[in-house]
Amino acid sequence: MSSQQKALVLPKKQGSFELSSRSIPSPGAGQLLVKIQSAALNPVDYKIKDAGIFVTQYPAVLGADIAGIVEEVGEGVENFGKGDRVLAHGKFSNDFAAFQQYTLTDASFTAKIPASESFDSAATVPLGLDTAVVGLYGDQLGAGITRPWTKSTDADESKTPIVILGGSSSVGSYTIQLARLSGFYPIITTASPSNEELVKGYGATHFFDRNLSGKQLLAAISEVTDGPVKLVYDAISLPETQSVAWELLADNGTLVLTLAASVKENEGRGRRVIQTFAGPHAAQNEELCSSSWAMVEKWLSDGTIKPNNYEILPNGLEGIIGGLERMKLGQVSGTKLVAHPQETQ
Repeated sequence: MSSQQKALVLPKKQGSFELSSRSIPSPGAGQLLVKIQSAALNPVDYKIKDAGIFVTQYPAVLGADIAGIVEEVGEGVENFGKGDRVLAHGKFSNDFAAFQQYTLTDASFTAKIPASESFDSAATVPLGLDTAVVGLYGDQLGAGITRPWTKSTDADESKTPIVILGGSSSVGSYTIQLARLSGFYPIITTASPSNEELVKGYGATHFFDRNLSGKQLLAAISEVTDGPVKLVYDAISLPETQSVAWELLADNGTLVLTLAASVKENEGRGRRVIQTFAGPHAAQNEELCSSSWAMVEKWLSDGTIKPNNYEILPNGLEGIIGGLERMKLGQVSGTKLVAHPQETQ
């Protein structure tokens, strides 16, 4: 194996992506070296490029969604071997990023891919699923509800409504599926009308057009449930969706956001707003995400979690540049874009 690999690099803050060469890293204790077959794109990738957020050292390799083959196993790793097909959640660190041909992964946030799934479908899972997991179950960065995989089946959330704004997004789709696992009912979501069947396939019990105003949505939801909406997960989190979410949220309820809050908590109604952050490597998330990652292979194998629909980008790593531009322009809906780093010319 060569000591060099191809990588898509951001040479400077708010710069332009370029194809480059960098050394293949070696795994340390608790780590794996993975030959990346599929890397999925996320909105955070173009936001890092455009706004210069999250990343502090340049040149930088981006990308969090990894699927590939274990090439080398670090010291102390017992449950993975060379040749295993795996998916993993990367991080904002060049040796652990997705937009290159080889990467390191933390064994705690890596899972085997069951035979029923491809590298491409598996690559759609890590960041979206972790954002849903932390947003729902995180004590500090989430709503702090009971984890359904660590308790008996009599679900605490039974007959409790949940509203998920943006159900066809990657984060929205995994939030719907976890809400089903937690026993929420009804599971109410919004999306474009063209994605109604998609979100119902994930487990939404009720669908409403994302273009409804807060008042219209509140009226529609009141016909579905008379229970107070104590939990809203806004997977889009733009100011306009946040204002709709805030209108729906009952007293003492929790609004979970994926972006910074534009609504204010100071209304004396006991409602709280939480901006989640899905990095499993963050100290607040390590224990929760280690626990959920131990379930990922089983969830994918038995269909508890269905990966996102996906579209393959051409031209290996170079295809990521155009893919991120399409995402930024709002030209991708209900689908994850996936690149094949090994196909880079």
